[in-house]
Amino acid sequence: MKKPLEVLKLYADHDYTLNGTLASRAARDPGRPFIFYRERSWSWGEFAGKVDAAARVLAARGIGKGDRMGVMARNCDGHVVLLFALSRLGAIMVPVNPEFGVEEAKYVLHHAEVSAVAATGDTLDVARKAAAGLKTPVWFVALDGAASDAPLLDDLIQSAPPFALPRDVKADATCLIVYTSGTTGFPKGAMHSQKSFVTGGEAFVQRVYLQDDDRVMVVLPLFHINAMFYSVAGTLAAGASMVIIPKFSASTFWQTAVDTGATEVNIIEAIGSILRARPRSEFRPEHKITKIYGVRASMDETFKNEFNIPHRIGGYGMTEIPGVTCNPFEGLQKLGSMGPIGRHPDPARPWARCRVVDDEGVDVADGEPGELWVKTPIIMQGYFRDPEQTANTFHEGWFKTGDLVKRDSDGYFYFISRKRDIIRRRGENIAAAELDRVVGEHPAIAEAGTIAVPSELGEDEIFVVCAVKPGASVSAQEIADWCRARLAPQKVPRFVAFVDELPHTPTHKIAKAALRGDASLRARAVDLAPLNK
Repeated sequence: MKKPLEVLKLYADHDYTLNGTLASRAARDPGRPFIFYRERSWSWGEFAGKVDAAARVLAARGIGKGDRMGVMARNCDGHVVLLFALSRLGAIMVPVNPEFGVEEAKYVLHHAEVSAVAATGDTLDVARKAAAGLKTPVWFVALDGAASDAPLLDDLIQSAPPFALPRDVKADATCLIVYTSGTTGFPKGAMHSQKSFVTGGEAFVQRVYLQDDDRVMVVLPLFHINAMFYSVAGTLAAGASMVIIPKFSASTFWQTAVDTGATEVNIIEAIGSILRARPRSEFRPEHKITKIYGVRASMDETFKNEFNIPHRIGGYGMTEIPGVTCNPFEGLQKLGSMGPIGRHPDPARPWARCRVVDDEGVDVADGEPGELWVKTPIIMQGYFRDPEQTANTFHEGWFKTGDLVKRDSDGYFYFISRKRDIIRRRGENIAAAELDRVVGEHPAIAEAGTIAVPSELGEDEIFVVCAVKPGASVSAQEIADWCRARLAPQKVPRFVAFVDELPHTPTHKIAKAALRGDASLRARAVDLAPLNK
């Protein structure tokens, strides 16, 4: 097995743009496989040609430096083609959750002011409705044949016009705006540069010792920072290959791993819990996965002894700061920890720094809880068109994570809780404030307070406490249906309780701490999971 720096040194130096990194990897052996998607595959050389043609298609449509293009689709090879093609032009991809309803997608597309949207047959109608009313008419392109009323990207690439492409795109050009939930209830667009993306991939090579002959199976959604910054960027940095799976399926996971020859995969805690609970008849011992990122301590024994995966790695990162800490691939692993600060394959490269501070921003002693503050080269450029939130998130260059942690004497970090009003469900950050607002708009509800409660699958479940208007009547199922009609499925509450009045702080905010501390609420809450199977 090559050391991470040896893997990077297989390729010529580059300028840390996506196009420059792609060219350096393709130059080594353009015939090596890069992407597998369903029945299709692309070598590094073929993919580079496809990206060049796609860039000319986009340029001919008027997309240039700084322009934004939304991609609202299930995982497919078109995601990756458009990411590289847009970055080739100095333009920006805005990935959108394909589960979003019209209002959620509308906020993202309008806030980003996209000039084009790529969609699939199952998302095109929502995307069209969401994009309606933008100042500039939006051009739509289809990523599969099911979206019959939009031109197919593959067809456009086949007849790409001759068009001069820019040669002055720099590594600090923004290439991604990833929207993440914030405590205000409205998503914030974290901007990442091309250099941040490429560097994130190099760090992932270090994290899992990714090899040039590894085959990365991508099961997490490509609108998520994990799939983009770890799987896609890691594959790029290592010059490896990736297998793009449209959507995670627990029942076929192991057979897919065998069929595709996957050697590495990233998961979230919920996926690990689901796989652990599935019938062992679905397991295929002949799989070739040797490395898995995202396994939590509670399921480590299962993945080690039952699923026979020798290297199980866990760490910590956020949309704004991917890959900050990680248990080392070689060295002391402490189950249940976030690991120590990660590093770049090149030990000479300056890397992340972390502080644990109290409410006044003063460093606390090892073993004491405090908020994690981070400085790292893999960091967002700021929140798109939101200078106030950007300024509030930083203090003298330190990114304030809003997460409470503690650090031991060996430099390993341990997650305690979220300081901010954020719920972590199925690998996604969900703003409790968004649920408060949406449920509060129900005609029978005077006010709603949303909190996180533990899930059997790990992470959180959503618990909404509703104060009903005098004389009104509403059921827990009606609250869930109201949310389902307005929000993505993962944001629909599982538990609902009703009260006459919610507790408040002296400043008239909902006292979420009081809700969390009231055990009687959970005891009388309606669990909607059995009703919505």
